[in-house]
Amino acid sequence: MSEPTAPTAAERHQPVLFQRCIDLLAPALAAPGSVLVDCTLGMGGHSEGVLSQVTTASVIGIDRDPQALELASARLAPFGKRFTPVHATYDDIQAVLDEQGLDHVRGVLMDLGVSSLQLDETERGFAYAHDAPLDMRMDQTAPLTAAEVLNTYPERELARLLRDYGEERFAAKIARSIVRRRTERPWTHSAELVDLIRACIPAATRKGGGNPAKRTFQALRIEVNGELAGLQAALPAAVEALAVGGRLVVESYHSLEDRLVKHEIARGTATSAPPGLPVVPETHRPYLQSLTRGAELAGQAEIATNPRSASVRLRAAERLRPTPGHLLPADRARRADRVWR
Repeated sequence: MSEPTAPTAAERHQPVLFQRCIDLLAPALAAPGSVLVDCTLGMGGHSEGVLSQVTTASVIGIDRDPQALELASARLAPFGKRFTPVHATYDDIQAVLDEQGLDHVRGVLMDLGVSSLQLDETERGFAYAHDAPLDMRMDQTAPLTAAEVLNTYPERELARLLRDYGEERFAAKIARSIVRRRTERPWTHSAELVDLIRACIPAATRKGGGNPAKRTFQALRIEVNGELAGLQAALPAAVEALAVGGRLVVESYHSLEDRLVKHEIARGTATSAPPGLPVVPETHRPYLQSLTRGAELAGQAEIATNPRSASVRLRAAERLRPTPGHLLPADRARRADRVWR
């Protein structure tokens, strides 16, 4: 009997709001030679859609996970030189463009959060439904693991992480229990952590709302991978990477991510002029235009076939003009002046 073949990238992952993302990006990619940066390549589903449907476009695919890059590259190999894989984090977008000899691109896509590959690879410890080593690194070459966080962070810092990154009501109690338990033996596996969290949360609160460990696991994952700090740096960098007429599309999966995306787009769609001016100077006019009315959600039909789409929040914007220099840090203002001249 032959060995079963490993599932392909296409078989492992169903992209969320697949066609909507492509439809938002396509108008900006219509000109020959247009480039899209897929900042969270993952299994390459969105990139494959763009390359198939928008034949004028090429894609630079960024991912911090070498395994994802390998699988996506195999999937996208038929597109030849129209696809370029890059091992990096999305806050390195400007350095990636510099390496590729590009000042601006026509599109940037971010599909945030943990990827299907990482959730489905049990031994990586992202999923609280399976016992696994407490790893949670998106990039397996990175040094910090969830086990190290649990075994070394002070109780107060653990409580802050659970409260700020997991929005966990019982953060202090869980942190205290984690520290007490590690004096007996170090944390190594997820099942023990799930049991401890369940014991810390009152039974009445546990009814409904899914697994009580999900908020703690979210907080640990964000800390291990520096997700919010990276996103906070990546969003303005992504906007600055866009040519005039270029488009940014972002899919978020929890309120902390969506809040940052909403703020960045709101910053660009508002005037920076003092209130009351009879005429708004050109340098104070909005430099972004929102393409979505608030955050768009997945429909019930998609949620039924792809449960991971249930929490998605999609926002998109188009670049109207260069960002005014007074809204940029000094180093970016100098660079922008040089690039846009």
